[in-house]
Amino acid sequence: MTKKKFNFRKKLFIKNRLVILNEDTFEEIFSFKLNLMNVFVTFTLGGIFLILITTFIIAFTPLREFIPGYSSTELKKNATELAIKSDSLETALKKNEAYINGIQKVLRGELEYAKFNKDSILADADEPIEVNMKPSEEEIKLREEVNRMEKESGEKTRNKNKSDKK
Repeated sequence: MTKKKFNFRKKLFIKNRLVILNEDTFEEIFSFKLNLMNVFVTFTLGGIFLILITTFIIAFTPLREFIPGYSSTELKKNATELAIKSDSLETALKKNEAYINGIQKVLRGELEYAKFNKDSILADADEPIEVNMKPSEEEIKLREEVNRMEKESGEKTRNKNKSDKK
């Protein structure tokens, strides 16, 4: 086994000659002195270079838009602008609806004019929406079970303390 490894290492560094000849005249056109290690290193570095160049071309040029899953930068920019505009329009709409509801209350006589103020209505529109904080049936059952378990563990510790004192 050591001979095979030695032979392989030896073969890597044996010099070989690559000659390109003209077939008609047998004139030597080109020649190289190579060994297997040089060929291996050259092809490895060439492959890595090609991979890096391809990656950079795809990553930093508009070619990435042709890869499925990537969207264009213009599309992303337009989407963020539209999201910002829709949020601002939504808040403006809420304020206008609150203002109109306040005016309708005044016109119906449900609210005195002296208490009617545009700023107070707009401030009411900015308040967060109320969340239902009432516990569900499952939560109530869980709370009762936890309380029962705490009482049982409390009684056990009391009984243990009493027995320790005696």
